[in-house]
Amino acid sequence: MRESIRNAIAESVQDLLDIGVETPFTEHELKVLGIEIPKIEVTPFDIKALRKRLNVSQAVFARMLNVSLSSVRHWEQGNRRPTGATKVLLELLMKSPDLLNYRLCA
Repeated sequence: MRESIRNAIAESVQDLLDIGVETPFTEHELKVLGIEIPKIEVTPFDIKALRKRLNVSQAVFARMLNVSLSSVRHWEQGNRRPTGATKVLLELLMKSPDLLNYRLCA
């Protein structure tokens, strides 16, 4: 593939990803185009700030996320880090804090 074509495709795909459009590309195909899926970094400070922003206790926050109270405590203290889908959910909540409001009404 010519470099200019690859660059044009990579730029277009990156633009689609940036605006949230789902693409059919595999992780390998994205790497070939030079597109890296950014790692999610959630610090203990981020988690505590998010919980405070939502104005909920650790216990309520844990119920909203469907995790144990102990997990939330350990995350906020920096003893453990959230993993997998929970890390993605926390990232989404940082961008859209109202995302789980429906869980408070149940």
